[in-house]
Amino acid sequence: MSTSTPTTSAPAEPRTYSHREIMQVMTVLLAALFTATISTTIVSTALPTIMAELGGNQRQYTWVITASLLAMTIATPIWGKLSDLFDKKALTQIAIAMFVVGSVAAGL
Repeated sequence: MSTSTPTTSAPAEPRTYSHREIMQVMTVLLAALFTATISTTIVSTALPTIMAELGGNQRQYTWVITASLLAMTIATPIWGKLSDLFDKKALTQIAIAMFVVGSVAAGL
């Protein structure tokens, strides 16, 4: 019977990012945040016109806003959990692609 010595590996040291890498990540994240913010601004500005063309009233207008806030509230922890399980970069790209596709579909 052979005896083996237990191997202990030292914990890996955290990677140090350069200033340039940090600025690139921050730029991309801020661009994604800007896209979401501008979308909300455009929709909230256009919503009264959309509701008028569809024959809606003020009461239905508030339901649209409430539904939008509920959807964002539900989606945030789901995307957070998915980012814990999978690659954050890929999920961010998927979310932006879904946003673009949804915007194009809504525009049509």
